[in-house]
Order: sequence, then C-alpha cells, then structure tokens
Amino acid sequence: MGIRWPALFSVLAPVALVAACNPFAPALEEGGAFGDLLGDPTTVDGFFANFRNAYELRDLSLYESLLDSSFIFIYYDFDAQVDREWGFAQELESTRRLFENATLVNLRWNQILSQTLFEEDLRARVVRPFNLTISLEGGDVFRGDGNVNFLIVREDTSAVWRLLRWRDESEL
Repeated sequence: MGIRWPALFSVLAPVALVAACNPFAPALEEGGAFGDLLGDPTTVDGFFANFRNAYELRDLSLYESLLDSSFIFIYYDFDAQVDREWGFAQELESTRRLFENATLVNLRWNQILSQTLFEEDLRARVVRPFNLTISLEGGDVFRGDGNVNFLIVREDTSAVWRLLRWRDESEL
C-alpha cells in the first residue's frame, strides 16, 4: 500500500502551520504594540490618552515621558490664598508617592472647554475638566473634579507633545 500524498499533506500541513506560529513572538503589526492602549503622542487627544493611561496604570516612566524638563505645576493654596508651584523633580516625586500608595486610579477626561494652538502649532493651551478617583491601600477613597489648564509644547509639528505648565483648577 503506497503513501497517499494528499491525505498525508492534509494531516501535516496544519501541524507545520502551528509549528511555525510562535505565540510568544507574534508577528509585527502596523502601528505600535500598544496602539489600542496608548494614544498618538503627536496629537493633543493622544497626549491626553497617554496621560490618563499613565495615571490609571500608575506608570511613572510613562508619566515622566509626558513632562517637559522645564515642567511647572501651579496650584492655589486656599489656606494662604496664594499660588504655589513646584518643578519637574518635585512633580515626579509627588506622583511616584501617589502611584505607590494607590490601589486604583480612575481618571476621566471630559469635553475640552478651550484649546488654543499658537506659535505655529508648537504650543497649545488646553483647559479640560476631569473626574478623578483614587483608592488607597488602607481603603480610603478620594474623589475630585475640576479643570486642568495645560500648556503643552513640542519641538516641531511631527514631535510629541510634552506638558510644560499645569495650572490645577480643581477643588480636591
């Protein structure tokens, strides 16, 4: 009895296809591996998607990549009735402590209230409301909302947006 090549091929072909497929090294697809998760950082919407993801994933390296090295955070101290501010290093330390102590962070951006592009689209001022919920390890839950007033910058129109100045207009 001879070998039936078509029958043998129909059995071996699927085995060969499965053997050639490595689930631990998937084929490269168009776009980034995190295309559905991360936004396009060259767009304002992508910047905000990445900001939300950095907070919700509590990923300090992603968050740091969103900040300009000259970053300034400004908030109103209601007790002293003055504006206070801090820079890049203090922002990273403050955010690191938040991410380490939180068990869950939920940030929702609402409709942009104001967006102004200027300096040949290399700077943008964006005012946008948000809702923020932070759950801490001890079970405490903090909720806040308000507006961020962001000044974002980039080197050229194909570069990623970075946060230069954040004026916090929340009531946390």
